[in-house]
Amino acid sequence: MTKTLLSIAVWAVLGWLAGAWISADLGWIVFTLGLIIMIVISGIQHSRIARWVMDIDSPPPPSVGPWDDILAPIYRKLRRNRQEIDTLALNLDRIMLAAEALPDGAITLDQDMAVTWCNQTASHHIGLNLDIDRSHSIFHILRDPEFARYARQASWPGPLLLHYGPEKSLLVQLNQYGTQRYLLVTRDVTQIEKLETTRKDFVANVSHELRTPLTVLSGFLETLRDTPRDAITPEQEERYRDLMIEQAHRMQAIVDDLLILSTLESSPGAEGEAVQMSAVIRTALQQAKVLSDDKHTFIEDVADDLCIIGAENELASATSNLLTNAVRYTPAGGTITVGWHRGENGGARLSVRDTGIGIASHDIPRLTERFFRVDRGRSRAAGATGLGLAITKHVALRHNAELTIQSRLGAGSVFALEFPAARITQCDQTH
Repeated sequence: MTKTLLSIAVWAVLGWLAGAWISADLGWIVFTLGLIIMIVISGIQHSRIARWVMDIDSPPPPSVGPWDDILAPIYRKLRRNRQEIDTLALNLDRIMLAAEALPDGAITLDQDMAVTWCNQTASHHIGLNLDIDRSHSIFHILRDPEFARYARQASWPGPLLLHYGPEKSLLVQLNQYGTQRYLLVTRDVTQIEKLETTRKDFVANVSHELRTPLTVLSGFLETLRDTPRDAITPEQEERYRDLMIEQAHRMQAIVDDLLILSTLESSPGAEGEAVQMSAVIRTALQQAKVLSDDKHTFIEDVADDLCIIGAENELASATSNLLTNAVRYTPAGGTITVGWHRGENGGARLSVRDTGIGIASHDIPRLTERFFRVDRGRSRAAGATGLGLAITKHVALRHNAELTIQSRLGAGSVFALEFPAARITQCDQTH
C-alpha cells in the first residue's frame, strides 16, 4: 500500500511540475498517464500472481511491486508446511514399514469392528486380503464362536488362544486406541504349542521308560527281602541278580542317551578335523557283527578316501545307531549293506540298507521322535532305548547333513545321511 501511495505521489509531483512550467493541461495529462501506466503495471503483476497461484509450489514471481512484501511470507510459510508434510509422510512410511516388519500380525478396526488396515503377517495368519476385505467385519473373516464371544466383551484383560485351521494355533489380543478404534494383534504360537506338547510327551515317556526297569528292580529286591534265605536256590538268586543287572544297564543306557541328546542340542554346530569315515564305519561294523552273533550277512561298500570335517565321536554314535537298528530289526538270515561314497553335488552319502521287517509309511515321519517305537515290545526285547534315531538326527543337523529314510513293510529299509560338499574332504592316505 505504501509503495502504491508513493507512486501516485511521484506522478502527482511530475504533473504539478509540468503544469507549473508549461501548462495546467499538460500537468493533468502527465498525472493521468502516470495513473494509466500504474494500472497497466498492476494488471501485469496481478496476471503473474494468478499464474503463480496455479502452481503455488514454485517460487513466487519476482518484482511484483507492492505484492512482494505479501507473497514472500506466504511462500516461506508454504515451504515450511511442505517440509513438515514431507517429514510427516516420511515418518508415516517408516511406521508402516516397521508395522509390516513386525513378527506379530496387526489389524486395525473401526468402531463397527470392520477392517481398515493390516500388515502382511496378519494376512498370512488368517488369510486376510486387504484389497478385498477392507471395510468388512472381522467377524466375517475370523469365523470362530470363541473369538466372537471374546471380541464382544467390554474389555479384554488377556489374549485368546485359537486353533485356526487343522494345524495352526493363534494367540489373539484386542486393544482399544483412540476413539472407538481397535487393534487386533495375532501371534502364531503353533511351534510353541508343539514344543509344549513335545515337552509333556518327553516327560511322560521318560517316566514310563524308567518306570519299567525300576519296577522290575524293586520287585526282585522285595522278593529277595521277603523270601526266606533258604527258600531261594542259588540258581534263582543268580537269575534274579542277572535280571536286575540287565535292568540297571537299561536305565544306564537311557540316561546316557539322554545326556548325549542334551549335549547335542545345547552345543553349536560340530567343527573339528577331518574324520576318516571308513575307519569309523568299520569299527561300528565290528560292533554290529558282535550284536548279530553271526545271524546276518554284512556287505561293505566303503570308500577309503572320503573324510568329513566334524566330531568323530558324534559320527561314530550316528553310524553305530544305524547299524545297530538294522541288526535289531532284520530277522536272522537277512542282509545288511553299509555304503559310504560320493553323492551328488560333491557331497557324500552314508547308507545302511537292510532286508528287515520294514516300516509303515505313516510311521516314518515319527521315527526320529524320542522314545517313538514302531513295535514297543520288540524294541525293548532287543535292548533299544528309543533314542538312537533322535541322536542320529541331531548329529546330522550339527554336521549340516540330512537324515533320509526309505522303507516299506516287509521289504526292508534304507537309512542314509547326506553330507554337503562343504563338509567333505580327501583323506590323507598316509594315515
